[in-house]
Amino acid sequence: MAKMQRLEKLEGVGNVRMMEADIPSPGPGEILLRVRRSLISRGSELFRRYVMPGAVPPRMMGYSDAGDVVEVGSGVTDARPGDRSNVGGPHAQYVVGEHGHIPPELDYESATFIGLATSAVMWARSTPIQPGDDVVALGQGIVGNLYMQAVRERQPGRVITVDAAAMRCRISEECGADAVINVSETDSVEAVMDLTNGKGADVVVECVGGNAGLRSFEQAQRMMKRDGVLHLIAKYQGAKEAGDGLLPLDSGIFMDKLLIAGIRVAGERSEHRADAAQMLVDGRIRIAPMVTHRLPWQQTAEAYHMLYKRPEEALAVIMEWD
Repeated sequence: MAKMQRLEKLEGVGNVRMMEADIPSPGPGEILLRVRRSLISRGSELFRRYVMPGAVPPRMMGYSDAGDVVEVGSGVTDARPGDRSNVGGPHAQYVVGEHGHIPPELDYESATFIGLATSAVMWARSTPIQPGDDVVALGQGIVGNLYMQAVRERQPGRVITVDAAAMRCRISEECGADAVINVSETDSVEAVMDLTNGKGADVVVECVGGNAGLRSFEQAQRMMKRDGVLHLIAKYQGAKEAGDGLLPLDSGIFMDKLLIAGIRVAGERSEHRADAAQMLVDGRIRIAPMVTHRLPWQQTAEAYHMLYKRPEEALAVIMEWD
């Protein structure tokens, strides 16, 4: 059987390696994709995969590939060999999954952002926002940055972003944030209160997650206006056991406020995906400033190590599989 290389997470924290595997065959409704580019999303791929002590199924190691259709499974009518496609699959030379059309205006690199941009659009459409509201996005990793850009269609007054890394703050400003707060240099609650003349933010969106997100979640409650909205996007490892999502909600502070979580929007994901792809095409969502590294696929494991050990140096990392 023909072989390929793919990333695998074996037993042991941080034990990621490129391994030989069989090239998969597409099942019903699936395509086989020859991958050209894949995107590493630091949040999910590190804290729900890389840091786990046990092995992780290979299918979970990545979820955003772009490339060329090689073969189609039974029942597939919207793709044929040679078409370009975006698939939610792992980091590998070949993957199988559902076909995702790539607009002709997008290159493979940009197409790897379609999945996360779709989620950002759906999150932004879920947030209770009135035109003119001040929106604070806590965390400017890939998800927080994409949300900051996607939420513009809701016509907020200002989008204020918060992060602790100078690099992410700079990229957030370059991608269009109205005001950027570096929490490593200033108190984010005081800064938001100053920017809103003591009222507090109309909407706070929590995109930090992980262990650092616990502190961010506490701060979010204190920077909101009296009857503000807190939209929880991120997930957390809040205790000694990874995956414990307990959060400190202060009822004395949170009275009269609204808390929502995740995606709560009508319509099929495919509809929002088409809108997100168009935003990437016309520049309403800019990804070029977010890409800090482009590396050959042979260095996929090294890219994970870099993102974990030196997060201040990298944001979006693109793996090249040509």
